[in-house]
Amino acid sequence: MSRILFFILLAGILSQTHQPAYAQELKTFTPDQMLEVENTNITGITNDGRFAAVTSSSQRDRLGIDHFKFADPTYVQQRKSRLYVLNTESGERNEVTDGPTVIQASAWSPDNRTLAVILMDKQRVTLHMYDAERNRLREFKPKTDLEIASNTDLNWMPDGTGLMLSLRVDGWRAKADSMYTSTNDGPVVIQESDKDFLAWDRVWMQNDQSVLALVNTDSRQVTELTDEVIIASLNIPEDGSFVAVTEEFPLKTNYTRSDDASEEMMYTISLNDPALRDTLISRTEKSLNLDWDPAGTSWAWTEEGKVFIRHIADTAVTEITADRYEFIEKEDTTSLKFSFSRWSESGASMLLRSEKGYHHIDTAGTDMELVFEFPEDENSEPRLNLMHWSDDDRYLYFTSSARDEWQRGMVRYDIETQEMETLMVDDQLYSDWNFAEDADVLLFERAEGNHPYEVYVSNYELSDLRQLTDFNDWLSEYKIPETELIQYMDVDGDTLYGVLYYPANYEEGKQYPLIAYIYENFFDNSFNALANVLANRDYFVLRPSVDLELGYPGEGWVKGVTTAINKLMERGLVDGSKLGVEGISYGGYGTNLLITQTDRFAAAINNSGKVNAISFLGDSPKIGTRNYSAAEVGQDRIGQTFWEAPDKYVAHSAVFFADRITTPLLILSGEGDWNVPADNQREMYYALRRLGKEVKWVNYMDAGHGAGLAGTEEDFYHQWETVFDWYEKHFEGEEE
Repeated sequence: MSRILFFILLAGILSQTHQPAYAQELKTFTPDQMLEVENTNITGITNDGRFAAVTSSSQRDRLGIDHFKFADPTYVQQRKSRLYVLNTESGERNEVTDGPTVIQASAWSPDNRTLAVILMDKQRVTLHMYDAERNRLREFKPKTDLEIASNTDLNWMPDGTGLMLSLRVDGWRAKADSMYTSTNDGPVVIQESDKDFLAWDRVWMQNDQSVLALVNTDSRQVTELTDEVIIASLNIPEDGSFVAVTEEFPLKTNYTRSDDASEEMMYTISLNDPALRDTLISRTEKSLNLDWDPAGTSWAWTEEGKVFIRHIADTAVTEITADRYEFIEKEDTTSLKFSFSRWSESGASMLLRSEKGYHHIDTAGTDMELVFEFPEDENSEPRLNLMHWSDDDRYLYFTSSARDEWQRGMVRYDIETQEMETLMVDDQLYSDWNFAEDADVLLFERAEGNHPYEVYVSNYELSDLRQLTDFNDWLSEYKIPETELIQYMDVDGDTLYGVLYYPANYEEGKQYPLIAYIYENFFDNSFNALANVLANRDYFVLRPSVDLELGYPGEGWVKGVTTAINKLMERGLVDGSKLGVEGISYGGYGTNLLITQTDRFAAAINNSGKVNAISFLGDSPKIGTRNYSAAEVGQDRIGQTFWEAPDKYVAHSAVFFADRITTPLLILSGEGDWNVPADNQREMYYALRRLGKEVKWVNYMDAGHGAGLAGTEEDFYHQWETVFDWYEKHFEGEEE
């Protein structure tokens, strides 16, 4: 045998033996690993871009929450995370908190050195100061007998000498506890229609009440600026001479998310003499959605397609879009409606948006120019989302995402040359872009497809990319499934997209069971722990998109999910006799509706999804009228009241069509679920049992929304074993 032939054969043997050996080294991703995956969140970056605050939490950190105390103003749910400060120059990472802690708020000081943090010590609210230079955390105790509000914001004075926050009045805790206990526990709870508010609305309003105060960071002295009020927003100008307060006045329970259920007003408080006040806007039913200029002395707002501005020293209002509604170009006359986008750094001009594009206009309204024109066919171009306007007014920074492939990132438009420049666009995932105010530093999250996000830093041009965190590098030891963007047509001929997670041990030419994990629309191949666990059981996991039509959303799942599966079966990937479908919350609701319209699934799981849209209107009392508004103007998309269209509510209540269900159904619920109470799902269990259908109901008595995934650690593992057994039982049954 020649030496060349010998080495060719040897290379072939090694290539065949190396891959299986490598594959065997990778571990199976199981519920054990699902508990440990870290999810990051950028909470702030200093103006000079040197330090960044980042939190990280895992599924384990969210277990064991007391869901039954939800809506108790005196109780903060124990959703824990770890707080880190990253040095963007050196890459050094310091853990601020000693392990998982409940972190309520944080804010960097103007000198870029101190991070103010609100932490919970059991149920005591504490203020801490972290010195980023010394890596030292200390508790900061304001000189007051009033407790800090658990939902306080933190606002530094521009010169760093003070911190504005919210306090509770004396006796607030006792009153709040009494209101919650009497509404939740009784012994007798009376509600009457002549009251302006539902009982739970009154409890929520008690949580919103606080006193605005200014704490001197040197002396720790406290100056109370208001009585007990509900603060909607604040503005502190660059000179720190006053604070503009927008105060809210609830009038009645809001059923339709309209503006007439509350009023707002805005006034200034002098920080030199808090007794001096000036009313800027009297009480009005209009929502004061105002955007302040960088100096904090003028504000802009949009009303009925017009943009207005006003200076704090003036009573006059200037409409800067007056006589700008007719845009004429190439004999095309279009009546434009404008909305405010953002101020320039100098405050001398602003960007407005219309259906034509972005317009640059000076604050006098005398000079307006269309600086970025939208393409005529936007659906043929990547989605663009404006993130930043450069200080010199020259560049617009957009996130970019292709509509038919995984190409995402950041692009920059040069207003002067009218050219678009690609800064970074690839198949990675991007999120949470943070532009440092006074430095060429850009902080953001980035991830490979089907991997958790990590924190990265670069300059504005994205030419100096550096990774700052590696919380999940241990996942390289585990089988992370490949993903694919699939395109298909629904029954109506509309083009939709879905994300397909391959079986972890996929072999080409074999057919595998498939589980459709449904909700609304999916496009990005972001990391999903549930999909990864199931794919490591050698199932395809499909996250399909559906077209949910107003008034008839229940048809969307059968029109879209089934055609997506058909596409995969045509490719020979999926065993059509082993199909499962499941969803959580709205996805569970969709699952139950879907199996009333088709019998092609071997097994289904409804996790925390309603089954009766009519009785659901009176469910979830702790969140007020959400269920009414969700149906009438929100996610449920019925679009009318029950009394206007009772037939639509029946059509979107799976329990009324339980007799049509042939798919074995597993129902998962949490007794402490304040969002979709377990009692609603119980209706389906009783109906299917009465009809002699196969159904199993598992109700976790210490869990919330998400059932065992939102319960104790024991619940978490029990639910996964239940899910595994459910699919194995019915997939094996189909095979037999």
